Amino acid sequence: MTRKNIKRTLEVDEIIKLYLEGASTTEIAKLSNVSPRYIRMILSDHNIEKRPFGSWKRKYKLNEDYFKTWSKNMAYILGFFIADGFVSNDFQTIGFAQKEKYILEQIRDELGSNQPLYQNKQTGVYMLYLNSKVMKNDLMEIHGITPNKSLDIKFPYVPEVYLNHFIRGYFDGDGNINSHGYVVSFVGGSLDFMTALENHLKARGFEMYLTKNEKHIRLYMSGRKRYRQEFCVM
Repeated sequence: MTRKNIKRTLEVDEIIKLYLEGASTTEIAKLSNVSPRYIRMILSDHNIEKRPFGSWKRKYKLNEDYFKTWSKNMAYILGFFIADGFVSNDFQTIGFAQKEKYILEQIRDELGSNQPLYQNKQTGVYMLYLNSKVMKNDLMEIHGITPNKSLDIKFPYVPEVYLNHFIRGYFDGDGNINSHGYVVSFVGGSLDFMTALENHLKARGFEMYLTKNEKHIRLYMSGRKRYRQEFCVM
């Protein structure tokens, strides 16, 4: 009989799939909001053969040096990551979360990976997890993205030629269009980041205004023609 835990955030089949694809019980436990011992119990209940303790090898391809070199797509993905990505505090893992599956598939392909996506059956959100110490260190040391980025992220250095693409990526992760009022908005948790974004957009001639509440900061701009000209699709 499968043991149940109301706090668990992943379904049993998701846990088994992650383990069979190479994730450790510790990593799966962190993602599932349970203990490693609980994960091992689930594996035993379903007669899943255990790997030797500490064994690991890369099963999926990945261009680990992707965030070292600027390009249009790299700038876009970096912006998207700041909006909808995360850096694990405890493991050599980064990840993306998004309801639109095709966006993560395009990002995965651009990163040179064949890592499968996972979907949280409770929320419907798709997840792309990438295990790479190199990629994690590059995001932290080169681009200043920390595990607690949502509240303290600073606007990273982005070459001017790639700034539009970076902002597009952030918008696709944390942006919204009001089609009736032709108002575009960005949302974030870091005042430092959102103020810098506001200044970059003002420098491009947009009229901006920023609002702040206890949980989020929103940045608004209007003008559908200028928006379409500045931020083309990926």
